[in-house]
Amino acid sequence: MNREDERSEADQREASGRASDARAGDSSKRESGETATDTEEVEIPEVDRVSGTAVPIRGNDVDTDQIIPARFMKVVTFDGLGEFAFFDRRFDENDEQKDHPMNEGRYQDASIAVVNANFGCGSSREHAPQALLRWGIDALIGESFAEIFAGNCLALGIPTVTADAETVRGLQNWIEDHPDAVLAVDVEGETVSYGDRTIDVDVDDAQRTALVEGVWDTTALMKANAGEVRKTARELPYVDDSAIPSAD
Repeated sequence: MNREDERSEADQREASGRASDARAGDSSKRESGETATDTEEVEIPEVDRVSGTAVPIRGNDVDTDQIIPARFMKVVTFDGLGEFAFFDRRFDENDEQKDHPMNEGRYQDASIAVVNANFGCGSSREHAPQALLRWGIDALIGESFAEIFAGNCLALGIPTVTADAETVRGLQNWIEDHPDAVLAVDVEGETVSYGDRTIDVDVDDAQRTALVEGVWDTTALMKANAGEVRKTARELPYVDDSAIPSAD
């Protein structure tokens, strides 16, 4: 399934980012005494390919405070974070626009960001990938990514694929010359296609498996198996029964 087909769903995710539709199972009893309605079938989209126009965001060691300044994290939900993505790099103290690709009209519909080395370093704030997702980014291509940032991206179904520095800089240059051209990120095949070229990229094995098999949304999976979660919690000697939520 192409990630583009899921973007309208992504825009509607609630604070947990996990609003996946679920269907109840059969009505037989389980060993734990929970009914099967506590284990639901959940549909998590498979992310094997992402396509769209791209925006080049240059610079090494772009940290999460640059991606989403801390003062914008005092929110109840992640809704609306997109407008604050890279805020301090995009606007001055008078809210006047600076020279930044995300301010340029030619990149406003971009769904792929092409970045440089150690992108997403710094504090482990999940607001950073949330802000990028809500700005419109569905995939990231870069030289390297901070490990926690890449994990937070995976939790949202955002691939973080890597290539060497020369390849990434060449791609950024090409995007600047062809802002309306479509890139295709093949997560399963580990390639990126643009123009008449196809380049090899690297996708972490665990990330690729989770995205392609549609098991990247661990919160939705836990919610869909709430009965089993409660059963396991009751078996843990250090968890008080009063701390275990009821089935309803």
